[in-house]
Amino acid sequence: MKSVARLVRDERTDFAAFLRTLTPAQWDEPTLCPEWTVRDLVVHVVDYDGLRFRDLIAQAVRGGLRLDRMNALGIAREPERTPDELVERIEANLDPRGLTAVFGGRVGLLDSLVHQQDIRRPLGLPRDVPPERLRHALAFARHARVIKADKRAHGLRLAPVDLDWSAGSGPELRGPGEAILMAIAGRSVALAELSGPGAAILASRLDG
Repeated sequence: MKSVARLVRDERTDFAAFLRTLTPAQWDEPTLCPEWTVRDLVVHVVDYDGLRFRDLIAQAVRGGLRLDRMNALGIAREPERTPDELVERIEANLDPRGLTAVFGGRVGLLDSLVHQQDIRRPLGLPRDVPPERLRHALAFARHARVIKADKRAHGLRLAPVDLDWSAGSGPELRGPGEAILMAIAGRSVALAELSGPGAAILASRLDG
């Protein structure tokens, strides 16, 4: 079994390799993150790599303690970065550090995995997420307060049909593990792939 830090490194390596396959036009395509292009989202990913704790606090204050505003400030700092420069930043920071190293690297794993899917899904470029990474990401996401996944998953039994893993109690939420992860992370597009009595409950939480 690999350490979480190793899983983060593997995920970020795959993320960078995937980004290198994109055309210039695809870098300007929209993602599942509202108002963000592929380039904007990658800028967001690399922005947190270089933030020290005091920088993070300063950005939080400037953003009024709102995650969306904090993220917008980070994107504004990198207005001229080319796709090659952004990918090189990821490749130079494969190991979790700073904010991405929190909770043993689980923040970095969840962030990289979800954001890669944020790009892949609109572009119609699916992948099979390695099961070990997906299990760790799901186990962490169901408690992740910052992205409100804890509230979306509360009181539901997460039951991926493609993983030897389940968690929680209550109405069952079934479907591919990647779709469950994306849905509890707030991506309503994944709801169509889910079933069970928990699917309707989760849909109502995403609409609220």
